[in-house]
Amino acid sequence: MKTKFILTLCLPLAFAVTSFAAGTEEKAVRDADAAWSKAALARNLDKTVSYYSDDAIVLPPNEAAITGKDNIRNLWKGFLDSLTSISWNTTRVEVAKSGDMAVTTGAYEMAMKDGMKDHGKYCEVWEKKGGTWKVATDMFSSDLPAPGSSPSPAAGAADKK
Repeated sequence: MKTKFILTLCLPLAFAVTSFAAGTEEKAVRDADAAWSKAALARNLDKTVSYYSDDAIVLPPNEAAITGKDNIRNLWKGFLDSLTSISWNTTRVEVAKSGDMAVTTGAYEMAMKDGMKDHGKYCEVWEKKGGTWKVATDMFSSDLPAPGSSPSPAAGAADKK
């Protein structure tokens, strides 16, 4: 009878602690992603690249995968040199039960110096290394049709949901 009583008291507490930890990690990832977006908007190349882990991979649209901090830095330098603005907003964060990995998805907008504008979606895999959240995988793609193509029939269906 005592065991049942103790379990009745302890199980809700264990779930509450787990939920609190997950909520804390989710907030930390959201905050890191928001700070990263602000660094990019401020055109701070060093700060922007600092959000990546040393072994990160970036999967830009219509290009080969980019690995290595120097290559990622060159990619971002090209972005920041060609943009007048860039921002993104996390819409979803999923934190692994282990608390050391998270996936974010969201939407981005950017405007180029040549007057063109783009908007799309992204997916990032974050890893907690040494107590700090870093991006391990970064993938993004435009919602606009690729140059020289027309939108797929399914593209309009997603907008109608």
